[in-house]
Amino acid sequence: MTKIVVTNNQDFTEAQKQWLDSLGEVTYYDSLPQTAEEYLERVKGADVICSGTAGLKEAYSKLKDVYVTVAFVSVTFVDLDVLQKNNVVISNAPGANRHAVSEWVIGMMILMTRNLDRFLNSTEKYRKDGGLPPITPGLASRKLTILGHGNIGTRVGEVAKALEMEVTYFKHGDNLENSVKDADMVVDSLSTNSSTKGLLDDKFFKSMKHGSYFITVTGPEIVDYDAMLQALNDGGLAGAASDCGSILVGDTDDPLYQTLVNHPKVYVTPHISYNSEKARQTGADIMIDNVEAWIKGKPQNVKLSSRL
Repeated sequence: MTKIVVTNNQDFTEAQKQWLDSLGEVTYYDSLPQTAEEYLERVKGADVICSGTAGLKEAYSKLKDVYVTVAFVSVTFVDLDVLQKNNVVISNAPGANRHAVSEWVIGMMILMTRNLDRFLNSTEKYRKDGGLPPITPGLASRKLTILGHGNIGTRVGEVAKALEMEVTYFKHGDNLENSVKDADMVVDSLSTNSSTKGLLDDKFFKSMKHGSYFITVTGPEIVDYDAMLQALNDGGLAGAASDCGSILVGDTDDPLYQTLVNHPKVYVTPHISYNSEKARQTGADIMIDNVEAWIKGKPQNVKLSSRL
């Protein structure tokens, strides 16, 4: 019987547990492994590992001859070439976070262009002075360029069109500077690969429309954050928002987070844009489906060489 280990609490529903239990002999752990050694002890003898980031990030190079599946999208924290040498196959959960992350992006778009943080629970007395609150840009009729046309970018575009924005996409092979030069807002939903590493550099930010907004859910592998901050300081960008996609979830001590949280024109969250009930359930479904496909000899969602 296939030995399956769930390395930490995955918030499985009862139906999901029954599904996974039907596929093999399952050992569940509810707590996070605190060290690589603890992680490796938990997965000893496993044929299949249903894993979170904790432990896997530190211990992946010591895994051998095993199948690993995760309930989220990005596995950039592991070296896929090392896994391949150790006969370790890893699958992710593409699209699991598309609802949650797109909601976060749209929320940031509205927050920035309507100045909601200023007006929420406001006690300013405009009418007393005979004036009106300052006009905010809003989203309707604004030009939005989305970098990336995958699950998240597509979903953001659908919602933005419903809000009557003018939506265009930058895709592989397009001219980046021409794609963003007229945009009132740019959303970065790019995947990390050889063609996107370092793509959003100083030249990119200088090519953006003066007074535009920038929103990203990726990390410094793609975004030159120093160049972004310089564009904010120079007034080229009116505002920016980042979910710090490269940091550990909730790590508000991370240097990148600390840099961004102290800038007056930046809205930043500690890598939590994915975190919704819908995303958790969808990711778990894909994870278990990956396990079943692997057992049946039809592996899916397999991540290949780091060089790709």
